Amino acid sequence: MKVKVYNLSGEESGEMELADDIFAVKIKPAVVHEVFVAQSGNQRQPWAHTKHKGDVRGGGRKPWAQKGTGRARHGSIRSPLWRGGGVIFGPRNINNFKSKINKKIRLLALKMCLSDMVANGNLLVVENFDFNEPKTRLFAQFLSVLPLKKKSHLIVTAGKDEKILRMARNLSSVQIKRAQDLNVREVLNVPELVISKAGVREVEKILNK
Repeated sequence: MKVKVYNLSGEESGEMELADDIFAVKIKPAVVHEVFVAQSGNQRQPWAHTKHKGDVRGGGRKPWAQKGTGRARHGSIRSPLWRGGGVIFGPRNINNFKSKINKKIRLLALKMCLSDMVANGNLLVVENFDFNEPKTRLFAQFLSVLPLKKKSHLIVTAGKDEKILRMARNLSSVQIKRAQDLNVREVLNVPELVISKAGVREVEKILNK
């Protein structure tokens, strides 16, 4: 499969061959969904915490006699039925949402996401990110001349690039990721992906393991 390659001026500079076993994989939504849910759960932190009636202070003595008062029977003022009592089925910070993902399934799901990007024309390949100076203005201008259809973009580099990180840190609609840090959750959360030729080769190297 061949895709167009663009230079820093937004002009077509040639074509690049993409590996079909990575960028032209048959998409199975169930596989992608499984990995997405697992990765979302692994990112989840159970901060919210409520107290049940055994955690709330007080309520050791029975409020009133079981019979003879004419009122409903109660055993503790810390019952969830009382104001100031415990919470029924509230969130607890002991919950564990983490799950293990099979490596082959995880890589396959990522291939499917990238294949979907290519099939829908949402993956753009550029020659490089070799700007003359690390200016945010230059990077914003670079994005404006590319044939991008959406406002949010994921920029993928072959490795850590301090210059690109500095240039894009003030652009709220742009995310920067290394090729080795790509995952299903992040690819699905952006409408378009811009990657360098070196980044493509790095992705193919990683996903062919």
